[in-house]
Amino acid sequence: MAGALPDGDPVPEDGSLPPEAAAAAGKNGFAVYVHVPFCASRCGYCDFNTYTASELGGGVSREGYAETVLSELRLARNAISPQRVDTVFVGGGTPTLLSADDLGRVLEGIDKTWGLAPDAEITTEANPESVDPDYLRRLRRNGFTRISLGMQSSSPAVLKILDRRHTAGRAPQAAREAREAGFEHVNLDLIYGTPGESADDFAESLRTVIDAGVDHVSAYALIVEDGTRMAARMRRGELPFPSDDVAADRYLAAEAALTEAGFGWYEVSNWATGEDARCRHNLLYWTGADWWGLGPGAHSHVGGVRWWNVKHPAAYGTRLAAGVSSGHAREVLTEEDRHVEDVMLRVRLREGIPLARVDRAGARRALDDGLLDREAYAQGQLILTLRGRLLADAVVREVV
Repeated sequence: MAGALPDGDPVPEDGSLPPEAAAAAGKNGFAVYVHVPFCASRCGYCDFNTYTASELGGGVSREGYAETVLSELRLARNAISPQRVDTVFVGGGTPTLLSADDLGRVLEGIDKTWGLAPDAEITTEANPESVDPDYLRRLRRNGFTRISLGMQSSSPAVLKILDRRHTAGRAPQAAREAREAGFEHVNLDLIYGTPGESADDFAESLRTVIDAGVDHVSAYALIVEDGTRMAARMRRGELPFPSDDVAADRYLAAEAALTEAGFGWYEVSNWATGEDARCRHNLLYWTGADWWGLGPGAHSHVGGVRWWNVKHPAAYGTRLAAGVSSGHAREVLTEEDRHVEDVMLRVRLREGIPLARVDRAGARRALDDGLLDREAYAQGQLILTLRGRLLADAVVREVV
């Protein structure tokens, strides 16, 4: 489970926002994130705010969760009035441990609260073993347009080290079932750099996602967080720590294989077959839009105010049952805070960021180090080279 939430200013019991923040809601786009905190089992590398049945104890159930989220929506309706909801993303946890109809009820509640745009992108995450063709068809009928499946690897040995429950062939099969169910866009997630993963293992994982016919791939280097089971195994010497050099090799392999297959990178860790296949929800995050996060531990940002909900599902439900905001704390971002975050996020995008918005001396150093595209630089835009993508965090430190 995730660590303690940060401190901040108190959130009003009614969840209201400063008038200037509420008035700005959705001016640059508006998204809704729904956090579903349930998992059938805990993966060894996971530090998300998720819970198995044994970790939850009594007082919290999957069956009543949709109604609890709708209670938060009823409070949210009084706080802001964006013109429309551009995207919805249901994450977790494993959202598909809820029934497809419950997920549909939450989506309907969002539509009734703020109104879904006619072309709204509606995504849910899913573990491959938690869906079947009938469930996927019902999801699609309930309005979902996009699904993101956690594949991580096609190697049984790697899946075992990660403590994943699905078999090696289940993720690509689920992706094909999602296409057959009518999903317009299907993503498969990969994790690379797992201890014991060979170059051949990762190459096979890449072939598998390409052959599955998806139009989006996300690939992330394994990060081992303190407090996870995997971190404990590494401290005991049972597993080696991840290697930065291996992670760089895997990234280069992903770029080569996915580019050859017709995918193009649009964010450092994300590739799509075309602009319409890009995850619009994440793009709203990365380009400074507003969003409301529903669910325990969910974070929100509206008009320069950021807040986060109480973490435990039981505390979340208790507060909402009493008609009190589920917000744990909040902060008002300064202009400098917003600038730094904007640079951090936009540098990672294929479109980059205007040089006028970054430190020019730092950008020049990054250019001389081969981390920035020279042609784009000459035209006043900071865009990462392939080597720059490997060192994106270093570039950010130089130019922020």
